[in-house]
Amino acid sequence: MRVHHLNCGCMCPFGGALYDGFSRSPLAHLSCHCLLLETDAHGLVLVDTGIGLQDMAHRGRLSGFFRLFNNIQFDRRLSAWQQIVDLGFKPEDVRHIILTHLDFDHAGGISDFPQARVHLLQRELDTAPQRQSWLQRQRFRPQQWGNHSGWRGYAAGGERWFGFDAVRALDDLNDEVLLVPLPGHTLGHAGIAVRQGDGWLLHGSDAWFYREEMRQAERHCTPGLRFYQWMMCSDRDAWRTNQQRLRALSLQTDAQVTLFCSHDRRELGLLDSR
Repeated sequence: MRVHHLNCGCMCPFGGALYDGFSRSPLAHLSCHCLLLETDAHGLVLVDTGIGLQDMAHRGRLSGFFRLFNNIQFDRRLSAWQQIVDLGFKPEDVRHIILTHLDFDHAGGISDFPQARVHLLQRELDTAPQRQSWLQRQRFRPQQWGNHSGWRGYAAGGERWFGFDAVRALDDLNDEVLLVPLPGHTLGHAGIAVRQGDGWLLHGSDAWFYREEMRQAERHCTPGLRFYQWMMCSDRDAWRTNQQRLRALSLQTDAQVTLFCSHDRRELGLLDSR
């Protein structure tokens, strides 16, 4: 399986290094880290979709609050659709989309791939559309995905994987791609584990936001991203527990698991350069 690391959206909130830890300008640079998997038997598989073409054409699909708060940059070149074309593929060859969760910056491109089957945890599929609070109505946007057919929700339960419970293999993808429940950021939030050679890639999505929250004994996060995680967290106890377990896994040198999150631009750059 060949893995392509894509940046499917740029969010540039005011605050510079107080968010991303490196920008010298007033604006930070955050990514929307997605994966494109080339499989032999199942076509192309997209892990998260980032900001979609329809989000760019009809900006009202996203809430005004998050458009301004995150200073979202609408650049067609960053869409998953355009990057797939630039890699020499046909967008209709994307047969599966695997979602970590249904936040606007992870699910916006679903409508660009109407033929794809969408896989996610059933709990996310059940809870996100309820949109019971003001914040939930801003983050979960049925305009992005409400008309899509071909959903596959996965119930709780499964095998243990590096200390995590209820890990599920996805239909048709054997044991090469796994859903790893990581509730906290949203109630049905998941990581996506992808087998690569003798090891694994673990896309932790929004279980953490900053590279120094992992791979060291003590968590360090920039003030801007610390606040954003606090604001967006749906279950603080679950989020804290899962982040601690992920940090412990990141320190296991024999585990052969490479962890990364969605919004750290430098982390994406290191993986994309391999």
